[in-house]
Amino acid sequence: MIALLVIDMQVGLFQGEPPRHDAAGVIWRINAVGRSVRKSGGIVVFIQHEDQGGLEHGSPGWQILPEMERTEADLLVHKQACDSFYESDLAEQLERHGVHELIITGCATDFCVDTTVRAAASRDYAVTVVSDGHTTKDRPHLDAVSIITHHNYMWANLILPHGEVKVMPAIEVIHGLQPKIP
Repeated sequence: MIALLVIDMQVGLFQGEPPRHDAAGVIWRINAVGRSVRKSGGIVVFIQHEDQGGLEHGSPGWQILPEMERTEADLLVHKQACDSFYESDLAEQLERHGVHELIITGCATDFCVDTTVRAAASRDYAVTVVSDGHTTKDRPHLDAVSIITHHNYMWANLILPHGEVKVMPAIEVIHGLQPKIP
């Protein structure tokens, strides 16, 4: 079974300056991948960060972006660390659904997405990162495009004894989810 992880696509993380890089495009691509995952029989898991800095549970900033397409069948996981697995019920929910393969998207490339990619790989999930399905913002020392490019390179080149992290654009991920016609 395959699952799409949609990490921290929350109102409060898309407010303020500088803006998230290509936010509208990233949202559109995540939604498209989500539709394909659901159509293929997979599940979509929305992950929400909670903290006392504007992402308090139930607050306006904590809410999933209204532009994100969600269904009643989608799962929801709450976390308080960059690692979506740390002290959350993500691993239990994935196990309950028989998930062995993860497609990872979300915000922020250099924090929660990166940490979750590495944690998933270390747990021996087959991991695919949507190369144009994650975002961040400019940092004082590096612009968002460079951060995204760097992380896509790093994930594709991680040394893992039981596989690799695949990094590919949304269109290729969607194509790979379509049924193969003989």
